[in-house]
Parts: sequence; structure tokens; C-alpha cells
Amino acid sequence: MRLLPWTTPEGNPCYLSTDSDLSRLSLLADDIEAAQLDSGQQVLKGARALLSDPSAGERAVRFALTRATESLADVLRIAVSRGGRIPMDQ
Repeated sequence: MRLLPWTTPEGNPCYLSTDSDLSRLSLLADDIEAAQLDSGQQVLKGARALLSDPSAGERAVRFALTRATESLADVLRIAVSRGGRIPMDQ
């Protein structure tokens, strides 16, 4: 079962059971994961720039940290999902 990169409205994980990595839902999940990874790279770039600015205020730092924790949660979910799809016989 594939852990999908989104949750239910209640915050529970969503899983996909399919024999094809090319199903419509699998491809959608791939696209969302790619967008999440790209977003994470942008958040990291912005957070690094902010942290290097000694005049950055608390509000800006809090915003960057909030976005960074959201991105980290996305990346960890992707890692768990992809790790779960690695064949055990290798």
C-alpha cells in the first residue's frame, strides 16, 4: 500500500492499493510529491536567507519556521511513502 502525500479532512493518512505505478491516482501522487519537494527547496532557500539577515524580526522568523516545519512534514511523509515501496527482496 502506498502512503499518499495528503491526509483526510480529519488528518488521517490516505493509502492507495494498486498494482500499477502508472494509475491516474499514482501519477497524481507523484506530481504532488514533486511539487512538495520543490516547495521545500524554496522554503529552505528563503529560511536560509532570513537566518543570514541579522535585522530579521521575530514575526519573519516565526513565519519561516512555520513554513519549514510544514515542508519537513511533507518531506518525511514522502520518505516514508517511498521507503515503503522499496522491495524487501533486494
